[in-house]
Amino acid sequence: MSLAEVGRFDRNLANIIAGRLEAEGIPSIVFDGGASIADVSYLLIPVRVMVDDSDLAAAKAIVDAA
Repeated sequence: MSLAEVGRFDRNLANIIAGRLEAEGIPSIVFDGGASIADVSYLLIPVRVMVDDSDLAAAKAIVDAA
């Protein structure tokens, strides 16, 4: 298994996308969601949504369609 990046989003949108991918049967993980939570800078840090590389094309199609 090798992870591939679907995209970088703000923290809330990344979690929404991960949930949508999961609903479509594509396991995903959100990286960097807890970065710099001590202050408001976490709002500025892009969060990565990752999937298995074999699911990347399908995941990007779902994100692009939304």
